[in-house]
Amino acid sequence: MVNYKIISKIIGSLLFIEAFFMSWCLGISFIFNEDDHMAFLISIVLTMAAGFLFLLFGNRSDNSLSRRDAYIVVTAVWMIFSIFGMLPFLIHGSITDLCDAFFETISGFTTTGASIIDDVEVLPHGILFWRSLTQWIGGLGIVFFTIAILPSLVGGSVKVFAAEATGPIKAKMHPRLTTTAKWLWSIYLLLTITCGISFWLAGMNWFEALNYSMTTTATGGFAIHNESAEFFHSPTIDYIAITFQFLSGINFTLLYVSIFKMKLKSLFKNSEFKLYISVVLIATLWIAYLLFTRMDYDLERSFRCALFQVISFITTTGMFNDDAGTWPHITWVILGVVMYLGACAGSTSGGFKCVRGVMLLKVVRNNFRQILHPNAVLPVKVNGQNIPQSKLIALFAFFTLTILMILFTATVMIVAGIDNTNAITISLSCVSNVGPTLGTQIGPVMSWSSLPDIIKWLLCPLMLMGRLEIMTVLVLFTRSFWEDN
Repeated sequence: MVNYKIISKIIGSLLFIEAFFMSWCLGISFIFNEDDHMAFLISIVLTMAAGFLFLLFGNRSDNSLSRRDAYIVVTAVWMIFSIFGMLPFLIHGSITDLCDAFFETISGFTTTGASIIDDVEVLPHGILFWRSLTQWIGGLGIVFFTIAILPSLVGGSVKVFAAEATGPIKAKMHPRLTTTAKWLWSIYLLLTITCGISFWLAGMNWFEALNYSMTTTATGGFAIHNESAEFFHSPTIDYIAITFQFLSGINFTLLYVSIFKMKLKSLFKNSEFKLYISVVLIATLWIAYLLFTRMDYDLERSFRCALFQVISFITTTGMFNDDAGTWPHITWVILGVVMYLGACAGSTSGGFKCVRGVMLLKVVRNNFRQILHPNAVLPVKVNGQNIPQSKLIALFAFFTLTILMILFTATVMIVAGIDNTNAITISLSCVSNVGPTLGTQIGPVMSWSSLPDIIKWLLCPLMLMGRLEIMTVLVLFTRSFWEDN
């Protein structure tokens, strides 16, 4: 049986946390004395009222979550957070259409960064801050945040961690999951603060530095300027953004071991990190060469723009310092590949994840060896850890599902009149939580407002499934999930 009372209790508590975050935006609104404070006041009241009702229903519940409950909690929380998260946009009037408001909000929480707002610079500061904050909250996970601050609330925290954490291998820093969660959020917070200070020292004002630091470390990409990082025309800001996007794409557990425990060698011995940095270097040098030879960029600019876009796409951030839509089409293919691959598991980035890439390459290598040595037993090992057969089956299931989802969504969009390149890259962008797209109708520096509403509604669950790595959501639609046994 599903334990609806504990699910309701968790959702209610999290809605109070969401209202608390909205109060930060209310403070920003009062600082700048703009017209969005009533929108946040009403949103806070409505969110807290709903939270109270959920808590009332969950009164006297036990704190024991089954695996089934954990999967329901994770999916339900992300949906409900997005529903209440769109209230400030609708009440203020920044976004008047329900579909657009929900799309913008779920794009924020899933750190996809695809926006339907054509001109973000006309928005009040509170609303801009809320857009950035949705991405920062969603960076490591909404429910994972609960494990860190309200450990007694989530009795089945290990199951919740398994349902929400990204990647096939769930590494922990500490035997106690709550301690691991606190360490991860501490690293995340430290990265955000350091990034913000760096941006401020490089010439941003405090509000710009605050917003860009949140969306950079969350690898979300929402910007408070229409031109994103290109607005500043600053190589220093570009390199700072590159650095913190790259760091945020590294497995946070690996960052903890290599930086906080001063074991830098472990970073370069890690198979996933080696693939990550190799793909970045190869893709950057290739694109830089194309920009230098075909676009008449000077050497430094070609390298910087290539590196920025490769890091932005592989970490699924989606920020830009140049219009990649004007680059040679072969660069689109390269960026599309790194967009799908993504950075490391256990980071804030989306995508297929480099650790799965490592596993896939080792399976292919073993297949070639098996041809030569049919009776050989060839285990797949990643960083000395033997990967069980069940994980390899899950790997191929995940790979197959992502490809099928991309093909299905792209086909629907082509039927709806969207050009082939845009249809494929939009699907790829949503399932990988990247944000920008490549094509003629909608370029990497453009909003997605021109998409039909039916397509936007189709892309919303795709973004959620991309963030929760598909299985967590799809398992809810299987008959066996709801059977009592």
